[in-house]
This record gives sequence, C-alpha cells and structure tokens, in this order.
Amino acid sequence: MTISQQSLQAYRAELLRQEKSQMTVQIYTKNCREFLHFVQAGLKSFPFGKAIVHTWKTSLSTAGLSPATVNAKLAAVNGFLRFLGRPECCVRQVRRQRRVFRDKGRDLSHSEYLRLVQAAKRQGRERLCLVLQTICATGIRVSELRFVTVEAVRTGRATVTGKGKCREILLPGKLRARLKEYLKHSGRWPGQANVPVFLTAGGRPLDRSNLWREMRSLCAAAKVDPHKVFPHNLRHLFAKTFYALDKDLAKLADLLGHASIETTRIYIMETGAAHARMLERMHLLL
Repeated sequence: MTISQQSLQAYRAELLRQEKSQMTVQIYTKNCREFLHFVQAGLKSFPFGKAIVHTWKTSLSTAGLSPATVNAKLAAVNGFLRFLGRPECCVRQVRRQRRVFRDKGRDLSHSEYLRLVQAAKRQGRERLCLVLQTICATGIRVSELRFVTVEAVRTGRATVTGKGKCREILLPGKLRARLKEYLKHSGRWPGQANVPVFLTAGGRPLDRSNLWREMRSLCAAAKVDPHKVFPHNLRHLFAKTFYALDKDLAKLADLLGHASIETTRIYIMETGAAHARMLERMHLLL
C-alpha cells in the first residue's frame, strides 16, 4: 500500500477492528493526517523512506513540542507504517527519563475538587454535580460513563468493556443512592436496564468535549484555576487518593484499566513542592 488518504482510511478501519477506543482512533488518525501532509510536501524533494520520517520527527522537536507529544505522534505513524508493510521506515521514539514529580500547576487538589462539586450543586446543575462525583469516586474514564447504567445503579456494579478488556467497577453505596434519586427525578427509574444514567439533551451519552466545557464553566464560581479543570484530572485525583490509603500499585492499575503499571505510576507522582519537602526531611546538609 502507498501513503495516501485511502490507505489512511484503511488504517482507521483497522484500528476500529482492533477495538481501539474512539478517542484513540481519532488521535491516531489526526496525527497520521499531519504526517501525510508533511510527506506530500516533502516528496517533491525526497523519495519516500526512513529519511523523510526522521525529518518529520526532527521538525516536531524543532517546533517545541514536548517529548511526550512527539512520542505520541510517532506511535501513531509507526503503527501506520507497519500497517502499510513498511516497518523499515519506522523511527525510534525520543528517549527521556521518567519524571519523578508532576507539575503543580495542573494538580487538582481534593479541596478544589469539592469546590467544583459544590459550585455545580449551588447552580442547580445536578447532572454535572453527579458526573464529577461518579468519575472521581470510581476512577472511570469519561468514555466509560456510558457503562454506568440503570442496571449498574441497581446492582452496584458496572461492567466496563473496551480495548479488548473487561473490568468490573464497584459503585459506592452513597453514590448509588444519589444516582437512584437523580433517575427518579428525571422519570427514568426503574426504566430500561441498559440505558446510561448520564445523557445529553439529545439522548446521547456524554463525551469528553461536553463535560470539559461544563466543568470549565464552574471555575470562576469555584475559584479554581481553569488549567487544572479537565475530566482526566478527576481520574488522577482518584488514583492519588486511593494510593494514599492503599499502597497496592498493581490493584490500582487494575481499577484504572491500565495495561501497564508504568502508566499508573504517572498518576501517583507527587508534586515538585512535595518532592522538595521530602529532600529537606532527609537532613543531609550541614
């Protein structure tokens, strides 16, 4: 196969066949399309081969993209090249040492989370208030909210499937009670068992863009920095809180649905300020 829009569509179909999440397919397709535009412009000067892929990699770093962003784009394109039967054109990812602490500017604290929930409650936005608590109390992804169904509220267990895996999520008793009341108020209890609890006005499951926009609208009232307010940060807060109570990293990885425990380590990194305090407590300076 050749590098073209047609082969990119075929790759997209292959990702869907592999049961990649919709978000993964969307991101991979976007990154490969950027690469395709670069190649089409570059082929006027270079024949297609590893050299032009390496040139694209260099251009990403030169543009000031972080190593993590560059590697995410390379993962998508290397997969595309292997799909095309051109593995010899794949390039290595940027080597980087794992960070031992995270940026405090994007770290959502427990108190800030509670202020967001309280702001949603004061504004009478019951659905948003419960969505925030559901994600933060269970650690599920936004894309997995659709598995929190009427039946899940009834049984206290949500079965989450995706990425070729299946895991069971427990719903805390207090959360179940609040979700049941929400369903009653909206006239959907007992209702159809497999219908998601959280739906848009058009009856579709909530997605990340819907929720991100709604969360950002709470920032001023909650007095929380907007840079800290995005759905995935709720999963990070769940992970940090769980790990503070139970230092079982493997169990946390299972709860979050991570294939690699190295991914889970990122979720529990302390802030730079906390790391600095630990260094001070070592008392190794006169």
